[in-house]
Amino acid sequence: MLVLSRKKNESIIINGNIEVKIIESDDGKVRIGIEAPKHIEIHRKEVFDQITEANRAATNSKKALGDLSKLPTINSQKHDNKNSIRNKKLLKK
Repeated sequence: MLVLSRKKNESIIINGNIEVKIIESDDGKVRIGIEAPKHIEIHRKEVFDQITEANRAATNSKKALGDLSKLPTINSQKHDNKNSIRNKKLLKK
């Protein structure tokens, strides 16, 4: 882990496109500002841990996997034809 000291209004740059700036430090709390490209997700650690656990639980859920095996197989061409006919009828209305 890299440990740096920064003062108010000082920042660090990560990977050339992420800036982490110290906004305020008061009473044991530090407020930071983060500027990053929109495609980069930024979460507080406790939120990230909750997301990770929820994803892990969903992946490992036997019920979810069991439900998937019950889905009917669809003949894609037949399914596409039915949708085309239905969409044409809707467009005529």
